[in-house]
Amino acid sequence: MPTGVALQDPREQLFNAAERILLRDGAGALTSRAVTTEAGCAKGVLHRHFTDFDDFLAGLVLDRIGRLDSQAAALREAAGTGTVADRLADALTELFGPVAMAVVGLVISRDALRTRLRRTTPRGLPLLTEATAMIATYLGAERDLGRIAMDADIDALAPTLIGAGHLLFAGQDGAPLKAEDVRRTVTTVIAGVVREAPKTST
Repeated sequence: MPTGVALQDPREQLFNAAERILLRDGAGALTSRAVTTEAGCAKGVLHRHFTDFDDFLAGLVLDRIGRLDSQAAALREAAGTGTVADRLADALTELFGPVAMAVVGLVISRDALRTRLRRTTPRGLPLLTEATAMIATYLGAERDLGRIAMDADIDALAPTLIGAGHLLFAGQDGAPLKAEDVRRTVTTVIAGVVREAPKTST
């Protein structure tokens, strides 16, 4: 008789299990046995879908990176609406949720995982690098609309926002972060480049 429970989508359930362990117990508790136990399946299930545990962890990070696509599209489409500071503050708050922060910590803590992820993220820190590209694309769209100065150094602004956001959320230790704190940080970073939307002729 097979052990464990039947999984309709084994990869997704294994990823969800790994995220729960990360949130509850931290990166140090993440092992193949812990993941399959959390998912309620036989240990062999993981190895049927991944070559080894590092391959599984890489898949977990890439899955989280893939989720940025929809956020990036929504942020890009929102260019020209609301205020730039509010859009960026909301984007950073969504980006640096508890699971994403735990995944970033996992990447930082495992050299072998970072090495494997170099195949898809040759430079920088996986997830944060892709998030920086998302912010840069949005800032570029706002610059095209005249709400960011034409001479703004977006290649410097985007990583500055991501770095500031990461430090801000990383220091919370599970405590909720006030929205005004995020907005104040964003406003400080972009203060020199934000412009009023150009008036249209009537």
